[in-house]
Amino acid sequence: MSESSLKRFSVSMEDKLLNKFDELVTLKGYENRSEAVRDLIREAILEQSYDDNEQMIAGSILLFYDHHQRNLLEEMTEIQHEKHGLILATTHFHLDHGNCLELIVVQGRVKDVRELSYKLTSLKGVNYGKFTVAPVEKV
Repeated sequence: MSESSLKRFSVSMEDKLLNKFDELVTLKGYENRSEAVRDLIREAILEQSYDDNEQMIAGSILLFYDHHQRNLLEEMTEIQHEKHGLILATTHFHLDHGNCLELIVVQGRVKDVRELSYKLTSLKGVNYGKFTVAPVEKV
């Protein structure tokens, strides 16, 4: 990358968040914050780069949730049964008395898998959800 193609911009954030980010920069061995920010932006763009809703993809949906949230397990199960054709496998882990981690391996068209991911990760009681994806067909 030539020096002339670089553009500078500033980012404002709270001290606590910046300190955590600096720890991540050090942990991952980046030489500076800019390298880390570029990687984060590339990852975010890649996740949203599947504009062709008909493209076949495979991936995973990771859900960290509160086991005691009322009706959550029933709602998750109902959604998964509605979209069973997209789900290749699920694995459920009990992390402690109240928290569970579920990994759902998926395959299907972008629009269908993305919709499944959004439905699951937006449920009340899901504390964290992450959707990872890779193309199945050559682009």
